[in-house]
Amino acid sequence: VDHWSRALRRRVGTIWVMKAFSTMLGMATFFPAYFWVLHHPFFSVTLMPLTVLDRLIDFEPAALPVYGSLWVYVALGPALMKNLRELVAYGLAALALSVVSMGIFILWPTAVPVFAIDWTRYPSILFLKDVDMASNACPSLHVAFAVFTAIWLERLLRELKVPVTPRLISGLWCLGILYSTIATRQHVVLDVLAGAVLGALVAAAHSWALRNSLRANTSIRR
Repeated sequence: VDHWSRALRRRVGTIWVMKAFSTMLGMATFFPAYFWVLHHPFFSVTLMPLTVLDRLIDFEPAALPVYGSLWVYVALGPALMKNLRELVAYGLAALALSVVSMGIFILWPTAVPVFAIDWTRYPSILFLKDVDMASNACPSLHVAFAVFTAIWLERLLRELKVPVTPRLISGLWCLGILYSTIATRQHVVLDVLAGAVLGALVAAAHSWALRNSLRANTSIRR
């Protein structure tokens, strides 16, 4: 335990100022663009259809803290990068994920249906609805970033030889975020599936690019 926990602390402490600054800068840049697209649809908004699963998953206002925990979860990926090169590559992958999603939202604006819920009984969720409008629905960026982060955390934690339990917690945290997007009625199941596919594809492309870059650098050195 001491070995992997020390390695974990060292990794988090590496260029930690740069990691913290880049994470805050990324979020500060993302939100204005996201909300501008949200409030200025270029085309008519499509309402996403409900599935059987949507009807089986009950509305659960207590899931709101889990929904909001995404912004803590996504910060863990950059925190575990081992050097500036990896941090920059990770940031570019996150940027690509954002740009692809924004492109979809611009070309195909979507929203969740109007649910028969008295939102005034749930002030916190009402505030979220007023701010986020339950639009830019498909793919769910909440889910895409959660899945992208979960894939990279699993890779990084394995690299640090972290045991199964913390890795399992990471996976369950990701699943909790996915559940919360439906339970708070911010998204429907189809949004979640599309977001999960997008997040996984970007993570796979990022991993492929890193492997190719590493091979190219090795060849040059030889």
